[in-house]
Amino acid sequence: MTLALASAGLAKSDKEFLSDAMKGDNSEITLGELATQKGGSEDVRSLGRALVDDHRKAKDEATALASDLEVKITTTITVEAQSAVETLQRKSGPEFDQAFVDYMISNLEKDIAEFKEKAGEGGRPVPEFAKKMLPVLQKHLQLAQSLSRH
Repeated sequence: MTLALASAGLAKSDKEFLSDAMKGDNSEITLGELATQKGGSEDVRSLGRALVDDHRKAKDEATALASDLEVKITTTITVEAQSAVETLQRKSGPEFDQAFVDYMISNLEKDIAEFKEKAGEGGRPVPEFAKKMLPVLQKHLQLAQSLSRH
């Protein structure tokens, strides 16, 4: 067990990962809601709805797991997401759409890397949760990337 813990020293603990995942879900829900309200195109509003729907489901799963692992349930969003929300609220139309899509691509690429790392730890509930969420995050990234080409 000591070897496993030592080798995972640089990785986030399951509790830290889960707490960050909940903040990420809260962030994606907040940004998705903003996109459904302010999106200049139907495609951006549609991506916003997908973010809200999928991250509400993910948050429900993360919340259930958090209570099993005695991780405090959080309703906050990340500092980066708060900054993005403040920036996006000042934009509209195509300018909003481009800024939203650019932020989502960058954020999703970072999230996918973290979820892949955690999923690779295997065998425990939190890595299994990360593994289950990866296809959802990858779908969101593909949608955002397809919008950045327009």
